[in-house]
Amino acid sequence: MFVQTKRPTIYDVAKAAGVSISTVSKVMNGTGSIGKQTIIKVKDTMQALDYHPIATSAVKKGIQTIGLLLPSIADPFSAEIARKIEDYGRKKGFNLIICNTDNDLKKEKEYIDMLKRKYVDGIIIATGLKSSEAQKELINQQIPIILLSREIPSLAMNSVLVNDFLGAYEATSYLIKLGHRKIAMITEDVYFSNIQSRLDGYKQALEEAGIPYEENIVSTGNQSFNDAANAASYLLKEERSLTAIFASTEPLAIGAMQGVRRHNLQIPKDISIVGFDNSILAQMSYPPLTTVAQPIDEMARKVIELFLNSLEEKNGVTQRIVLAPKLTIRSSAKEMES
Repeated sequence: MFVQTKRPTIYDVAKAAGVSISTVSKVMNGTGSIGKQTIIKVKDTMQALDYHPIATSAVKKGIQTIGLLLPSIADPFSAEIARKIEDYGRKKGFNLIICNTDNDLKKEKEYIDMLKRKYVDGIIIATGLKSSEAQKELINQQIPIILLSREIPSLAMNSVLVNDFLGAYEATSYLIKLGHRKIAMITEDVYFSNIQSRLDGYKQALEEAGIPYEENIVSTGNQSFNDAANAASYLLKEERSLTAIFASTEPLAIGAMQGVRRHNLQIPKDISIVGFDNSILAQMSYPPLTTVAQPIDEMARKVIELFLNSLEEKNGVTQRIVLAPKLTIRSSAKEMES
């Protein structure tokens, strides 16, 4: 006799029946071309496990659910990519549950536990990942996870990334080509793999140009617009020879602009600024922000494709998709005057 110690999930049904998760979903939805014997086997397994889908009405409509963990939907880049993921997901019959973690470990764990209780079909994680324990637990339970703009080097997980190193390298190299030699950097927490890669790209561009790396003009651990404004103001006060700032995200770049203006300096006449993301914020800033563009639409499309593939995948093979960034030149950086 089969003894179920916890409420069964669609993954338990698929494993017990020896079929894919998508086959179980098709049987529940009454869609697709499924053999009669397979349908009987899946239904008998559901009955044996006493499996009852949570959202019965949604299942009848062919709608399933994906959880999306973001640092903050208030961030323009997060908002834009969440919307694209929602659009692509709905085209494939999936609803989206968005959770804001603020890169807080406690919130991350709470949301993952909540999503598990709601029996989502999978989770897309684009948040801090300061602990991999919750993710390991999800993997053990065979819940599909896709990492977006994040990696956990110690775990084999599907991921969609932009080449952060290359983006930062090109941004810094552009400022160097404009004649800047004293280039500060304002970043988030370098614990995160993508931010560390951006710092590494900045360092590499300086090294190739023969410019010494100066730790005292790199401000790390900034999370907000205000943090970046304060960081820029401090850097300009301590290092009056600064002529440019590279910020690892657009909110930090806009904050840096505010910090520059506190010193009655003009952008880009006195200080050039380059950011990273290319959200709507870059176009609306004054002056319009030169920035490294992440391919938001392609990232969203690829993450949904990986998610759908993971529902079918049985051999545990994972994919790491790395997309190319593109420097978008606007008006916030200019050539140094001779």
